This record gives sequence, structure tokens and C-alpha cells, in this order.
Amino acid sequence: MTDRANRQIDVKNVATGKIQTVDLYAKREKIQPRAIDGFFQNLRLLTIWVTLGVFMLLPWVTWDGRQALLFDLPARKFYIFWWTFLPQDFFFLSWLLIMAAFSLFAVTVFAGRVYCGYFCPQTVWTKIFLIIEKFTEGDRNARLRMDKAPLSLNKLVRRGSKHVLWLGVGFVTAITFVGYFTPARTLTVELLTFQLGFWEMFWILFFTGATYMNAGWMREQVCLYMCPYGRFQSVMMDHDSLIISYDKKRGEPRGSRKKTADYHAQGLGDCVDCDLCVQVCPTGIDIRDGLQFECIQCAACIDACDSVMDQMGYQRGLVRYTTENMLEHGSKYHFLRPRLFGYALMITLMATVFAVSLALRVPLEAEAIRDRNQLFRENSEGMIENVYLIKVLNKSQKADRYRVTVTGNEHIRLREPLTLNVKAGEQVSVPVTLIADPGLLDSSKYDINFTVASLDNPKIDKEVESRFLAPAMR
Repeated sequence: MTDRANRQIDVKNVATGKIQTVDLYAKREKIQPRAIDGFFQNLRLLTIWVTLGVFMLLPWVTWDGRQALLFDLPARKFYIFWWTFLPQDFFFLSWLLIMAAFSLFAVTVFAGRVYCGYFCPQTVWTKIFLIIEKFTEGDRNARLRMDKAPLSLNKLVRRGSKHVLWLGVGFVTAITFVGYFTPARTLTVELLTFQLGFWEMFWILFFTGATYMNAGWMREQVCLYMCPYGRFQSVMMDHDSLIISYDKKRGEPRGSRKKTADYHAQGLGDCVDCDLCVQVCPTGIDIRDGLQFECIQCAACIDACDSVMDQMGYQRGLVRYTTENMLEHGSKYHFLRPRLFGYALMITLMATVFAVSLALRVPLEAEAIRDRNQLFRENSEGMIENVYLIKVLNKSQKADRYRVTVTGNEHIRLREPLTLNVKAGEQVSVPVTLIADPGLLDSSKYDINFTVASLDNPKIDKEVESRFLAPAMR
């Protein structure tokens, strides 16, 4: 079967009775969104620059002498400001991700895809790339003319400079992203001195290419075909979720007219059919066709329509943030809804559990492992000895001193006092010997507890259960 056969199908037109060939493959039409100013676009620019600024600057923030946010995968340590998480604390990291997911669900129920329009990385970087494109190639009309124009020196210079700037932004983005996993200052020095390791260089090049392709070439294709959020958003939304919608009752029938014309006498609605809402849409949809999964709620169509309404002297809000119930029935916004209340309750409960667990978290792990090769032994002095391996893990962000003691039986004691110095995030393993006078023992098994306590902070201690073995009594 040929490729052409794979992309086409014969369909019978019942009106004419003729067989027509329908192409199943539609070539992507390049979208050149028009720039527009307005309240929501200014708000978007603010959130975009804040989001971009936080992402770019956070790796350079220091906390207690180290990078404030660092996911050190080789060392298996995750530093988040005053917390240090180790693989044993994966519960906290997974819990954070679960809370973030539920928060996104709650925001979707309340305000639709507002996250996509204002905070999503794809939206942020695409907007930055569009600003560069406008700077190098001009406004929408200039770019459309350039698309149709033959290759020339002017076109080559403008487009070449655009791609160079795109790659530059992608490169800075990649370095910053890798800086969350490799200390940013070390990474920068290694980059400037050409001493980068293989994997650092690989990931920098990978994320440079990924940013360049996603924000520069694919753009809305990521939102339409790659992102699952747009596909299942309808499951989370209800008739009281805020959406961007066109008021058909007020706008139809649409049509062009003069500013001074009595359009009501002409049987026209408020929509002047200027198509400006379509021209500014980054995903290329017509908001007048109703709610569509392609809509990322960037509100560009609202600002565009409001600007036209202002020029015509009409009331704003032909395209606006509203809900299906408000649009169809004129009802007020219902904030207290079962679904939204349920999400809010779940987030509150999870945040409470997380905060309490984090507050009660002891930045210390201890483990006692008996020597399995020998149950017990008798030393030269006639004392019974048991050997253990004590592991102490300091989960705080500063070095600490710990004293190891044993309780459970007054006749069982450490052969010698034990104090450990453990660096921040480090684990120390030491052999420990317990001794007891066999004449004072009346059993072959004793439950004991090792206590590891901080000498610098009395509130930090950990108990570990174990067992002391002795010869069977006769």
C-alpha cells in the first residue's frame, strides 16, 4: 500500500452520487499571532516575567552556605532551603507532587485553564520567543509577507538573527535547568573553562534543543497534541468553571458596519466580524465557535475584542471570562460547589498532614545491625560480648555530634563510651561492642535499645531496638 493510499480515502457524496477523494492528512498551517495590548496581556507579561525570573535566579540563591534549591542526584540529596531530603524522605517529595496535582485540579475547577495561559513553561517560553520574533521580523503582517517572499539577504539576516537569539535563550534555559541538579556556580565555572563533564554537556545540549524546538517551532502543537492536560480538563470542569467565551446572544448576527451606523436597525449584533480575536489567538482558534480544548485561556481575544468595542463605542465584555451558567441563564457565580469544596478540603487535609509530618520529622536516622557471623563471644576477661554495626545518618544541613548509649538491662553496657561526629547529610558506620558479666545474666536473650542523641540539640534523638544474646543458662 502506498503512502498516498494511507493518507486518503474515497468517500461517496450522497448529494451528487459521485466518489470524492478526501485527504486524511492536513498540513499544519503556521500561526502568526498578532500582538495586542490590554489588561490581561499586561497581567500575562507580569506573570511570565516573574515566572521566568524565579526560574533563572533561584539556582543562585544560597542558604546556609549552599545552593538553596539543589537536587544532587549523584549524592542522592535534595536541598530545599532549610530542609535536606534523602532517599528515605521520598514520602515528602511525593506528597508535595500530589498536593501540586490536586492544586492544579482545584484551579481548573475554579478558573479553567488559567494555569496554561499564565504560568505554564510552554506558554512562558513561547511568549519570549514571540517577542524575539516580533523584534527581528516585525509585526504579524510583516511576518506574513516575509513567509511569502522569496529568499533574500534581508530575509536571511532577519530570520538568521531570530534563530540565533532563540538558540541563545534555549542555551541559557538549559544551563539554568541543569543548575538545579549540578551546583550552578560550579557549572558556570566549568562551562567558562571548558571543563564540563560528558553528562552536563549532554543535558545542556539536549535542553537547548528541546527549548528551541518546543517554543520556536512546535509552539501550539505542544498544547494541542503533546500535553494531556488540555484533553482531560473537561472532566474536571463544570458549568460554573470560569472560561473565556463569546456572548452569542449579544454578538449575533455578526457583520461589518460603520461606527455611526444604527446596527440594531440593520439586524446586526455587537460583533463587527473583524476577526481580530482570531488573529491574536496563539493556537489559531475562533473563540466565537464556542469552548474548545485548544483554548489555553490566555485572554488575548478578550483584550482584542475590548479594544474594538472601545473604538466602536460599545460596551465591553462581548468576549469575557464567564461561566456556562452565567452565559446561558444569567445566574451569579457559584463559588461554593461540591467539587470545588471537595478539592479544597483534600488540599487542606494533605497540607496539614504534610506540615505536621515535616514539623515532627527528626533530622536523624539510626540503625543497629547485629553481627550475624557470631551470636556472641567470650573475651579474655570472661565477659560476654555482642558486636553490632551502628549506622548514623545526619539529615540536617550542619555537622552534629552524637552520643550512643544502650538501655534495656543494667548489666549490659558499651565496652567504651562512643561519640560520633557526622557531617551534614553524611552517614557514619562504626562497629560497637556490648559486654556483660555472665554471672549477672539470668537469660539467653535480652531486648535492648540503642539511643543516638545529639549533643548540640537535646531534642534530636533516635532509638533503635536490638537484642543481646548470651550463653543458655543451665
